[in-house]
Amino acid sequence: MRRSRGFRNKTRRTLSTSARHRITITRRLAEIPLGSSVVIKIEPSVQNGMPHPRYQGVRAEVLQKRGSAYVIAIKDKNKPKTLIAYPEHLKVMQS
Repeated sequence: MRRSRGFRNKTRRTLSTSARHRITITRRLAEIPLGSSVVIKIEPSVQNGMPHPRYQGVRAEVLQKRGSAYVIAIKDKNKPKTLIAYPEHLKVMQS
């Protein structure tokens, strides 16, 4: 049988946290201003609205809010891309 190559393939270290780590309601309900710069930091305990693990640590810009998620723009090499992610997976950069 062929090996599964799913969405979370080879992410054991990338998507792992300590046992003491808990997500807070403040982070879940965070309001991120449009146009702000964020870093994609995937929260492994929340599977919904998770961007692909290849974008872990990538800097992005918030374009718009769509429901409870945000549309963010990144550059993958020289190709511009847009992703949709929940605020749990985004960390606002200090300016």
